[in-house]
Amino acid sequence: MTVSIALFTQDLRLHDNPVLHAARSAAEQVVPLFVLDPAVERAGFAAPNRQAFLADCLADLDASLRRTGSRLVVRRGEPAEQTARVAAEAGAATVHVAAGVSAFAQRREERLRRMFGDRLHVHDASLTVVPAGRITPAGRDHYAVFTPYHRAWQQTPRRTVLGAPRKIDTPDGIGSEELPPAGPLSPALSPALPPGGETAARRRWRRWDADRYAEVHDDLAADATSRLSPYLHFGCLSPTELVERALQHDGEGARAFVRQLTWRDFHHQVLAARPDAAHRDYRSRDDHWHQDEREAEAWRQGRTGYPIVDAGMRQLAEEGWMHNRARLLTAGFLAKCLYLDWRIGAAHFLALLVDGDVADNQLNWQWVAGTGTDTRPNRVVNPLRQAERYDPDGAYVRRWVPELAHLTGRAVHRPWPLAPDYPAPLVAPDALGSRFRRARGLD
Repeated sequence: MTVSIALFTQDLRLHDNPVLHAARSAAEQVVPLFVLDPAVERAGFAAPNRQAFLADCLADLDASLRRTGSRLVVRRGEPAEQTARVAAEAGAATVHVAAGVSAFAQRREERLRRMFGDRLHVHDASLTVVPAGRITPAGRDHYAVFTPYHRAWQQTPRRTVLGAPRKIDTPDGIGSEELPPAGPLSPALSPALPPGGETAARRRWRRWDADRYAEVHDDLAADATSRLSPYLHFGCLSPTELVERALQHDGEGARAFVRQLTWRDFHHQVLAARPDAAHRDYRSRDDHWHQDEREAEAWRQGRTGYPIVDAGMRQLAEEGWMHNRARLLTAGFLAKCLYLDWRIGAAHFLALLVDGDVADNQLNWQWVAGTGTDTRPNRVVNPLRQAERYDPDGAYVRRWVPELAHLTGRAVHRPWPLAPDYPAPLVAPDALGSRFRRARGLD
């Protein structure tokens, strides 16, 4: 019998999976393979929250595969070497894998290409809706501004959504390691993590009301965003399927949600063209960042003296996730109110976020810091005005900063005379952004 390998990476699902679909079309038997790569740990990306979520994802994927008559084969080691060993054991003629955009993913693909040559098939519309590099402006290898990218993205044909396979035939006798253990893996684990896996992802998706997204997605206390980002990061949901299903509603909320998925594609195509943007300024502004570890640690701990910022940071620590508007506020406070290097904040987010994606995390941080793709790089987001607009009665702050729960209404956003045990502001309210403006010659 002919055999192919479906090498899972960030596409841990059966529904709308081009890699699995192509592997089944190419051969009579398929080996579903996932390789636990120690290089991920050495590079510092194996954060406890994501490791715990990954364990859920793999267990759920294995259970889903077993319902088709197959199973997940797990190996540990360098992916190309382990894939070659499995290919030799199974007599596999072809290997199928999803295209990635990070430098890490590109190096993995290069090693697989050296190992398998034209027996390797890379599928570029698996992790994003529009593949990185599919649309480009004249004379450039990527779009550097979102709005023209969005216009081009909307005009780009999408591939057909694929169904989940009902039957997969897998060869017997292929050795596998045990699945990673579920449950607490580290004392650094956030206590309120969501469950991982395609089953949980599709359950959450079915229960979420996209129609109201446009009106409530910035309402911090409402907590009405989709919370699908961890499942998108691990590929438990297909972004193409999400777009297709959302646009069937054709409402303002669905369009606003699809726009956010377009931002995700935008960041992936930027990183594919500029992998060094994961750690270097996309656009250098000659910043000489302020250095103060005491302030950085107060920000990490949610003790800045600004309740809306502290609420976001405490939500991150508790859930391994943070509301999208809170991400903007906390990042803007670090980079432009404290004028601390955006890489400090990006590293902390990656240490805790279940959805910690290099493209989205690093490039959103650069957008906020004014070193990225923002067309207004010198804007300063005032946390007090933002708090009054997006948490008008203070419910979000009271939820996450319980020592201020006795304060009513908007008073919770300016608590200093009323809460003597709460930290004094790291930066005076009338000096927010002054370090940044002076450093960039704006004052």
